[in-house]
Amino acid sequence: MSTELKISYAPPTGKPLGVTGWFRFGATLIRPILNLIAKRDWRGAENLPKSGAAIVVCNHISYMDPLLFTHFLYDNGRAPRYLGKASLFKLPIIGRVLLGAGQIPVERESAVASQSLQHAVAFLKAGHLLGVYPEGTLTRDENYWPMKAKTGIARLAILSQVPVIPCAQWGAQKILPAYSKKPKLFPRTKVIVVAGEPLNFSKWAGRAEDPVALEEATAYVMSAVTKLLENIRGEIAPSEVFDPKKSALPRIGNFKKDDK
Repeated sequence: MSTELKISYAPPTGKPLGVTGWFRFGATLIRPILNLIAKRDWRGAENLPKSGAAIVVCNHISYMDPLLFTHFLYDNGRAPRYLGKASLFKLPIIGRVLLGAGQIPVERESAVASQSLQHAVAFLKAGHLLGVYPEGTLTRDENYWPMKAKTGIARLAILSQVPVIPCAQWGAQKILPAYSKKPKLFPRTKVIVVAGEPLNFSKWAGRAEDPVALEEATAYVMSAVTKLLENIRGEIAPSEVFDPKKSALPRIGNFKKDDK
């Protein structure tokens, strides 16, 4: 059976809102492990809508951070939906849990990648909380600052007109550095996740196909995420944002394959 046939856009139910049997199964297994290796510092939960469609956006610094970000959302009443890279869904057990938890596989940088917008809109129309990593992959910035993002998040925000909550996280990269296969499990690492106030996209209303508007709105999103991260880190981000399009590095994938 194709994964397309397993996709469900049913309205979210349960507690946390949006949970499925497979989602709860995965959370039951993974949350105790995360609690053993990470000291949680959750902030700004009051900015997360308790119900209704919304988008949460976050910086991407480690293969570990989607688990920790989801932990934050789950602890605060929402079981989110993501559009994840298709290769994860092909893994034994993990792939089945992801599909059962309502997540959607997407072939990044492919001819069918545009379908992700259709999936996202359908989730939001059903009333789900959608998690988005606007950068599309782990940041290429050597100091883990957010890089220039793709414009998909801006198009989705303008089209859907749902609340967009900027978030930032820090600490996951200490547990598992970018593209590393060697996690540091002990001592426990402090992981901070903060949710900011909803963003206002009214300036770009009706301009979802305007390239200039999309670039402006995307920069607006990433500026909000970066400011939250600056507060967490107690540092100022570089004035020049890393632009993967101007870099010789591949747009996606592990460019540190020799790292152990």
